[in-house]
Amino acid sequence: MSALTVVIGASESPSRYSNKAIHALRKHDLPVMAIGKRPGMVADVEIQTGKPKATTQVDTVTMYLSEENQEDMIDYILSLKPRRIIFNPGAENEHFASLASKKGVKTVEACTLVMLSTGQY
Repeated sequence: MSALTVVIGASESPSRYSNKAIHALRKHDLPVMAIGKRPGMVADVEIQTGKPKATTQVDTVTMYLSEENQEDMIDYILSLKPRRIIFNPGAENEHFASLASKKGVKTVEACTLVMLSTGQY
């Protein structure tokens, strides 16, 4: 089984890119943990709130929060020890990317949906 992808900024709204990403990740049979402002469900994935513990090794964090909404999550995300963080369009954050890089975490400014559809994920 592939390592876990954590979607930060998950939403039940089908118009949100985080929602589309969860569906695409599951379509590729990738395990997903979703974290959002409100609890809910997307596909077969429960949206959790707060800062839940990951039950398995985190490979990727894919970020859908704007820079100003990320500050409270930085230490939590780094504590997950992901291999990489994907900053989706609108979620770019040079400060956070710099902190992550210093901890040995690969950072990418890209679209998770495009990466999945082109085999670059």
